Amino acid sequence: MDSKPHPDMSAGVKKYIEQANAMLAEREQQWKQAKRRRFDTVAVHGMYTAAEAIEKNQGAIIEPIFASSGQAYRDSDEMEAAQAGLIPTWAYVRIHNPTLGYLEDTLALLESYGLEGNFGCCVYSSGMAAIENVTDTLLVKQGDAPANFVSTCQIYGGSFQQFNVRKMQERGIEVRWVIDSNNIDEWRSKVDKNTRFLYGELPSNPGLSFFDLKRPIDLAHEHGLPFVADSTIATPALLRPLAHGADIVIHSVTKTMSASGFGTAGAVIARMNIPSPINNDAMRADFCRYLHDYPRRDQGGCLHPFQALMSLSDIRTLRTRIDLWSQSALAVARFLNRHAAVTNVNYLGIEDHPLHQVAARYLWLVDAEHDARYGKPVNRYGHLLSFRVKGGPQAARRVFDRLQVIMRVTDLGRVKSIATIPSISTHLQQGEESRKMASIPPDLIRLSVGAEHPDDVINDLDQALAGAR
Repeated sequence: MDSKPHPDMSAGVKKYIEQANAMLAEREQQWKQAKRRRFDTVAVHGMYTAAEAIEKNQGAIIEPIFASSGQAYRDSDEMEAAQAGLIPTWAYVRIHNPTLGYLEDTLALLESYGLEGNFGCCVYSSGMAAIENVTDTLLVKQGDAPANFVSTCQIYGGSFQQFNVRKMQERGIEVRWVIDSNNIDEWRSKVDKNTRFLYGELPSNPGLSFFDLKRPIDLAHEHGLPFVADSTIATPALLRPLAHGADIVIHSVTKTMSASGFGTAGAVIARMNIPSPINNDAMRADFCRYLHDYPRRDQGGCLHPFQALMSLSDIRTLRTRIDLWSQSALAVARFLNRHAAVTNVNYLGIEDHPLHQVAARYLWLVDAEHDARYGKPVNRYGHLLSFRVKGGPQAARRVFDRLQVIMRVTDLGRVKSIATIPSISTHLQQGEESRKMASIPPDLIRLSVGAEHPDDVINDLDQALAGAR
């Protein structure tokens, strides 16, 4: 933000800039104070202070919903300063909104927890809108050669479609798939002078793939490229890719963070001064601010203020929920791992899982060492798992159709346990060949474990698996 007065500005515009500078200086101090608090406190309060509640919002202890589509200005000088980008403004909900700002502050603080400095956030109407804005912004064409990017193939089905169909087939932007994400030589072989970024999802949905995150991040930086991480399943309660050097983190806030299931939301959190071969100083300097000012404004993927507050409400208990759900998911996974009707279980918390050791290096319950129950670092592996049923796809359908407590839903990360068969739902459009590449067989059932007692989830699975034959 250029907040320095210029000689040809009116006295009124200069006045508003001076007021804005004072407000921004106060906000910087509030950010520093918030960075010193524990994760749970940040999740509960974000940047919303008691002083703001009393002085600006009639004492409301919960962040208010600003439901208006637009912002009124005091006079022409304030409007000019705002529209010129010289002072903070929200103007129109597609550009920004104070309630969205509360959510963005909280997410930026949580995702950068434990790190020094400032980080930006831009929220969206869905995770897919967030992915589109990030990747399209980084895929600007320079010169005659078409841009490309490198991505793990074990990603959410909607992401796969956006990359494989919307970008590659329709627009000629090549996505170069990495099959074995733990093979750094495979990553390296895909990068050339026209590569714009590296992208990975971990843990992946639905196969629970995981990789040594630091290695492709270092590779990206060797080539002056940003690394983009989709960390939807882990959430910042278990994994914060920025702490390992990632430049941009994407979340479908719809999922685990918004556990109640009331609507969709997406978010992008980024560090300042990201590496990129794109000749755009503003974009590199403050990626999320750039998304606010241009791509989200122009393409319209804005989040509704009501949904922003609903997501904030869910996020307040994020660490506690992730801890509980992870323990329940581990109990369920161990049950399935012993069951005669199950041929394979994908859960990173199972000790004999081939990726358990690499996941154990990265997935830690935040602040467990400061929790009286633990007093030391504790691994947790999240709520999501998947398993294959003996007897093939038809047996998997029979088991799926017999579920009574677990709901048949294509969503995940809910307070209620839900399941789907990815090959006929979330990854159906991906096609059989691409599903094979991503290790998504037709007999795979994906299970998102919720807040029920794990005994009841296990009992439901036990009676459903009795129908596998």
